[in-house]
Amino acid sequence: MQFKKGDIVSRKSYNNDTLFKIVNIKDNICYLKGIDVRLYADSDKSDLVKDKIKDEEPEENLDLDDVLDRSEYFYLPGKILHLDGDNDYLQRCLNYYKKYKIFAVGKRINESDMPVKIKSLLQEYKPDIVIITGHDAYYKKKGNNKDIRNYKNTENFIKSVRECRNYEKSHEKLVIIAGACQSNYEELIKAGANFASSPKRINIHCLDPAIIATSLSLTEKNKEIDLINLLDKTKYGKDGMGGLKSSGMMYVGYPR
Repeated sequence: MQFKKGDIVSRKSYNNDTLFKIVNIKDNICYLKGIDVRLYADSDKSDLVKDKIKDEEPEENLDLDDVLDRSEYFYLPGKILHLDGDNDYLQRCLNYYKKYKIFAVGKRINESDMPVKIKSLLQEYKPDIVIITGHDAYYKKKGNNKDIRNYKNTENFIKSVRECRNYEKSHEKLVIIAGACQSNYEELIKAGANFASSPKRINIHCLDPAIIATSLSLTEKNKEIDLINLLDKTKYGKDGMGGLKSSGMMYVGYPR
């Protein structure tokens, strides 16, 4: 079978469970990026089959239509600053925020540059919610999953979270959502994140951080979210994302 850059494929050895886009080809090896999952991989051509993107994506529907009673009140959803190491995933998340009419600023930044650039972005945009994501991986061959040196980008995410907490210490005033596929969840929470991936060191859906941010943005201030229900809205639930009990970030005014 002939393959080219941009083809959508899946891997026979993994029961075709994940869709990828071919981003490069060298000799017999195809370099892949997940369509939904924040994952890079490579594969021999012989293990690949061409596939197509499914039309239905139920994980993107938050059922928030009944949140806003437009008859009498007006609403100011929480502002989102989204830093992403991957432009494709960033654009998809920005489209998601647009769908729910949330003000969001997105910046495509290399994970290694995030700790240096994040403070000035916080000062410029003054968000209520900040997302720090991109690509990550836990390298089992390097050793224990508690050592952040055994991760692709967890250390960069941790440094970025710490910069956010130096800027705003309160978890209530600035909600931080951090991590990507297989990130060290415990260390990200210790660093100051409200929500992080990945408790079971699994891959996460590219929209998982955006789903959490959107729910918080559209929940009234001082109203505590249902944490378990919120995590259940993400692709893999509590195995992929976890976090702290939090309140919403939306102001409600009257009259409209």
